[in-house]
Amino acid sequence: MILIRHELRQSARPLVIWTLSISLFVAVCVFIFPTIEGEMDVVGEMFSAMGAFSSAFGMDRISIGSFMGFYAVECGTILGLGGALFAALTGAAALSKEEQGHTAEFLLSHPIRRSRILSEKLTAVALLVLVLNLAVFGVSAVCILAAEKFVPWKELLLLHLANLLLHLELAALCFGLSAFLRRGSVGAGLGIAVILYFLNLLSNITEKADFLSWMTPFAFTDGADLLIEGRIDPARLLVGLGFAAAAVAAAYQKYGKKDIQ
Repeated sequence: MILIRHELRQSARPLVIWTLSISLFVAVCVFIFPTIEGEMDVVGEMFSAMGAFSSAFGMDRISIGSFMGFYAVECGTILGLGGALFAALTGAAALSKEEQGHTAEFLLSHPIRRSRILSEKLTAVALLVLVLNLAVFGVSAVCILAAEKFVPWKELLLLHLANLLLHLELAALCFGLSAFLRRGSVGAGLGIAVILYFLNLLSNITEKADFLSWMTPFAFTDGADLLIEGRIDPARLLVGLGFAAAAVAAAYQKYGKKDIQ
């Protein structure tokens, strides 16, 4: 537990900055919608007819003229990508920062097994991701209550739950990567998040690239699919959880025998 508390204290400032930034953008989007609601039907028709651009963001399947359609496209993108970048940065730095910052000697000189170090660091990463998502969800719900007559709880919870699972999976993938790196993990984590995001956009644009949706966790957070189906795609979710579990298992195997420099 000492290591968990230490990791949480170290990451407190980045957590606050990322949470406030994402919450601010989400709040702005929520409060903007009532002021432009009258024109959104026309805007929605225009965006739905923009070909590949519309397909990439699901605007050919849902209307951004409705509040939840607008929220899924605008706020969903902000939360999905912003939270993914935070999760990737946090997961990728969890282990590699000890070698990069030359603190591994101090940490590993204590009578603590490496498996415990991994478990506590992984727990801290998951808690940070969870706190960010809960905070953004709370801000979003309050803003919707203030701007709208009611909160569409079912759709809102589904969207935020899907994004929480996305962020946890990305954190796990980058945590696994962190065990193999000694430096430069931040850039690698950001690169993974951005690449997976664009793989999802590409899979939405053309059916020929649909197979790419099985390689990216952004696929099961697609706002259009969530609103139309009313559930998270269980097959893609299970594949994503499998990737996450494999990455964590690889981290335990690698770090347990790693020659720390």
